[in-house]
Amino acid sequence: MTGSSSQRRDRGRETILARIATALTDRPVPPPVSRDYRPAGADPHTDLLELLVDRLVDYRATVHRCPAGTAAAKIGELVGDRQVVVPAGFPAELLAEVGSWQFDDPPLTVGELDALDGVVSTCALAVAETGTLVLDAGPGQGRRAVTLVPDYHLAVVRPEQVVFNVPDAIQRLAGSRTLTWISGPSATSDIELARVEGVHGPRTLVVLLVEP
Repeated sequence: MTGSSSQRRDRGRETILARIATALTDRPVPPPVSRDYRPAGADPHTDLLELLVDRLVDYRATVHRCPAGTAAAKIGELVGDRQVVVPAGFPAELLAEVGSWQFDDPPLTVGELDALDGVVSTCALAVAETGTLVLDAGPGQGRRAVTLVPDYHLAVVRPEQVVFNVPDAIQRLAGSRTLTWISGPSATSDIELARVEGVHGPRTLVVLLVEP
């Protein structure tokens, strides 16, 4: 009986597959898929810094620009009286004017991060076309929790870190560790299309563009 049942199942399966094959014999041939992806690289006349600032502001980030010589004072001004965490590897000379800060070394707990007012970090790259900061957990950037849990994020960006578009960023970051892509303050409109900020990350994103 067992062999007979198995044979019937096999015949039934072959019948179904044969009917499917017959039904698909006159199916239309799908058109070729276009592979004309956008290349990396910007028009040589593109001002990457101006484009980055424009897109960051459009995403509701706050942008400040200052020369390298006044960066420490500007960071102190922007941090104000906030108590902030600083990822290991952040340039110590830029913290000279910051009143209250602590390194994330040893790593702080999520509760300790949540009790702080903000985070000050560097970034790996900034994408001008999309107004996106990219963090790869390198020096001065820290682990993901450090820049996602606090409600205020001050990110320091240098001109040589700015690339034109996402393909440029992918080329530059090939082989990097886990990446965090930040386009403006964390926000969602999932509930009744009402924009709510600070849901999946910092409510406030401040970018300091440190220029030569």
